[in-house]
Amino acid sequence: MSGTLYGLGVGPGDPDLITLKAYGILQRVPVVAYPAPEEGDSLARAIAAPHLPGNQTEIAIRTPMVPGAFPANDVYDAYSIEIAAHLDAGRDVAVLCEGDPFLYGSFMYVFARFVGERRVQVIPGVSSIVACAAAAGAPLVSRNQVLTVVPATLDAGDLEQRIASSAATAVMKVGRHVSKVRDVLARLGRTEDAWYVEHASMDSERVLPLADFADEQAPYFSMILVRQSEGETGC
Repeated sequence: MSGTLYGLGVGPGDPDLITLKAYGILQRVPVVAYPAPEEGDSLARAIAAPHLPGNQTEIAIRTPMVPGAFPANDVYDAYSIEIAAHLDAGRDVAVLCEGDPFLYGSFMYVFARFVGERRVQVIPGVSSIVACAAAAGAPLVSRNQVLTVVPATLDAGDLEQRIASSAATAVMKVGRHVSKVRDVLARLGRTEDAWYVEHASMDSERVLPLADFADEQAPYFSMILVRQSEGETGC
């Protein structure tokens, strides 16, 4: 019998935020795979490290994580062959993913190569969106408010339109786009409604009102949360 492929959400950074279900799978699977940069350590593995029993085969899925080069389809094709060999030998494989596998998760690229062909189970994880809201002490939405999730990689006009039409917005993948997002929010008069959060739930967590954030660059794992008050939206 072939093995099962698990897409395992390991949460936003704090190892204690991994789910009990994910923990149980980590304890028993013989093979663990995880995304990693071409050089250096894997964040997904670092999050899961305290829960690894230490006797598994590990596959570091090393991909170029730079604009224009991700996802690297040839890389995912090659690692999928390696993963398939383990599955065909009857070994379960857990592919780790920061946050949740299906919310901008890299596991999607592995999933697409196996769904319908092998047994695949997706294990949800704590998303960075809710981790950032908790860190900021800023509720995301209430009552009839609608939450919009957008990547900061959109062009300024598209960002402005989407933020303007939503009572609450989570802007993900801020990184080098922070100045663009800040300018958009200033034009909309929404700067005072916004929080900046980086590395939510990690030791390096940083949280402050966007109005107090003056840096020209931000880490990739950073987010801006924008929410109108209930009085402004008429809820």
